[in-house]
Amino acid sequence: MAAHAIPYFKNDAGIARIRIHAREFMCVGASPPLDHPHIFIDMGSDAEAICPYCSTVFVYDATLKAAAEPADCVFEPGPIAA
Repeated sequence: MAAHAIPYFKNDAGIARIRIHAREFMCVGASPPLDHPHIFIDMGSDAEAICPYCSTVFVYDATLKAAAEPADCVFEPGPIAA
């Protein structure tokens, strides 16, 4: 079971657009230690959103069977510290 209900996404490859199956998510930029502040993004009813830190365009795609395309853009954060 995932430690977080909100999906996290990263962009290690520096691609311009990532298709995702969520309208509310966290962007971390690249994998640590090259990440930016982990920010919550809510698309609302829009079909895409741009991260203000890394300028990645996230495109909502309800037809995706996975969390993201490319799949290696999914980021699994560690457990939350108590």
